[in-house]
Amino acid sequence: MNFDLSTELRDLQARIRTFIADEIIPLERDPRCTTHGPDAALCQLLIGKARSAGLLTPHVASEYGGLGLTHVGRAVAFEEAGYSMLGPVALNVFAPDEGNMHLLEAVASAEQKEQWLRPLTAGEIRSCFCMTEPAPGAGSDPSMLATLAVPDADGYVITGRKWFITGADGARLAIIMARVPDVGATMFLADMRSSGIVLERNMDTLDHCFPGGHGVVRFDGLRVPASAILGELGEGFRYAQVRLSPARLTHCMRWLGAARRAHDVAVDYARNRHAFGKPIGQHEGVGFMLADNEMDMHVSRLTILHCASLLDKGQLALHESSRAKVIVSEAVWRVADRCVQILGGQGTTSETVVARIFADMRAFRIYDGPSEVHRWSLAKRILKGVAP
Repeated sequence: MNFDLSTELRDLQARIRTFIADEIIPLERDPRCTTHGPDAALCQLLIGKARSAGLLTPHVASEYGGLGLTHVGRAVAFEEAGYSMLGPVALNVFAPDEGNMHLLEAVASAEQKEQWLRPLTAGEIRSCFCMTEPAPGAGSDPSMLATLAVPDADGYVITGRKWFITGADGARLAIIMARVPDVGATMFLADMRSSGIVLERNMDTLDHCFPGGHGVVRFDGLRVPASAILGELGEGFRYAQVRLSPARLTHCMRWLGAARRAHDVAVDYARNRHAFGKPIGQHEGVGFMLADNEMDMHVSRLTILHCASLLDKGQLALHESSRAKVIVSEAVWRVADRCVQILGGQGTTSETVVARIFADMRAFRIYDGPSEVHRWSLAKRILKGVAP
């Protein structure tokens, strides 16, 4: 397998790296960075900068205003974007919008794409994906889906409650997973301004990087027409896999960029901070941590590129994306943890970006499937003899 990057991808990588360094990192201490992500005004400033640089929404087809990158191309671009916690917002590749755009491009009707995908690609609106529910509803086990969509004369009436809905506050589009009686899980599209959608509250979480934070959303008799069905009735879980395999991998790409940023800060500190007569990086206790960081990031990048190459061949890559999610989420967490340790007291403060990366990254081992669920899924395929 050849992992050499084309000249075009290397040029794009350099452009994004320069853009993030010159235009985005200086905004990381902007007061509009809130505990629930950058506010709407800052989001638009960031998106405007990427638009001017010709770097906006690289993953969507050019037909809808994107750059049309392959999955391997996204691996390069998203890692560079992730080097700043504001970078994915600027390039319009942050979660959940990135995954939602991929889903709409793969499944939505032509009319739905014009209504929702085009403005999402342009960075004019945001979206949310309403799947996870409080107990006794669906969490890691989607079969426990409790939200109902009951047919009526004009379409469907949706009733239920969701939580950990990333980006709900300020989103215009909601993709709602609901169970249609006697049919099964189905996805619906709805305007978040619709009567019957209530944002109960934003949840206080460790991470601060997602625009709109993570909300609790209630559907109180939300009425949607039949034209709001995304794809076909009863195919919700299948479409979720269409969305989740690439979305798991793009999370890996972005967080690898963040891990590399933390590592670079730690390397600089290890070169310049002296203790016991020499730079601390020359002490094996610190030097070995830097070496372990480099190995974890290298393995993560190769894992990402391998899975991306399979997606580019048209495979669903369910096994490979689960494997990548576990490998990368745990590897980059180790990197961030070591970087905090290398910086010592500085690593626990806001004096550098490392503590923020450390806190934001922790949830990555949970969302889009906890490591334990992915291991269980991998094991089932291994025991059945269907693992690649």
